[in-house]
Amino acid sequence: MRRALLPLLLIPVLALPAHAEGELCVGFGPQTPRDIAQRAGSNPRVFSPAPPASSMNLCNIHTHTNAEHKGPGFSVFAGEGEHGGYKCNDTDALTPAELEDPSHGHGGFHGAKPGDTIEVHWVYSSCEVFPGPGLESCVPATCANPQLRVESQVFLLVNDPEALDFADFNYTGSRVDGHPQPRALPEGSGTPVVFGGSTTGPKYTQEVCSPLQVTWSVRPACLRLDISSLYAWGLRGNVFGENHSHGVRQLVTAPELLSPIN
Repeated sequence: MRRALLPLLLIPVLALPAHAEGELCVGFGPQTPRDIAQRAGSNPRVFSPAPPASSMNLCNIHTHTNAEHKGPGFSVFAGEGEHGGYKCNDTDALTPAELEDPSHGHGGFHGAKPGDTIEVHWVYSSCEVFPGPGLESCVPATCANPQLRVESQVFLLVNDPEALDFADFNYTGSRVDGHPQPRALPEGSGTPVVFGGSTTGPKYTQEVCSPLQVTWSVRPACLRLDISSLYAWGLRGNVFGENHSHGVRQLVTAPELLSPIN
């Protein structure tokens, strides 16, 4: 997951063992990201699913460019490495007007521009926490054995004020039944695929596993998001300290590292 889970992932939860190049990091729980259309997995670690997001505390929002997961609506391979991942299927169908950058290269959210695909992660914790920067906001030292959930939506960034507004999915201080919550989570992109996995981000690979256990809820279709609304989120500042989009962890494909999807 990236500073989103780069600090997110820099927490010294467990020491990661060294592995030879090409050697799978077996012995850990199931890993993420994955192809959500492929349900097979043989990782033997099982953990209880996290409660619904509405019953947990929102602790972080961050983005990755491109999509870390592969799904029915975002299956165009964008390359290897932390700047690879997957693009929305409709990327090549965008018009010149939709690809025009209203900021002329000086947008308030770095690492994202019209035509890019981003994967947004809303991270939730069972700990008594408040929204803030990095995974340390989700897993404080005072909270033992937290449950974590990530709600994920892939967006295609377009120059179009009629597209979705990122402000509608931001955290603005609201609480529901005592739990910090975003204004809303995206709808209209299909029934989320729910599975057990880990945190993500480019520091992890199939040879270096994340030790944290996360319940994932990944929506299978892309939605279009107005790039100006994302620029505004970064430019105005936000409680998460986010002003740029982060790199990706390459797709986990080894069955030994994946949980079965029911």
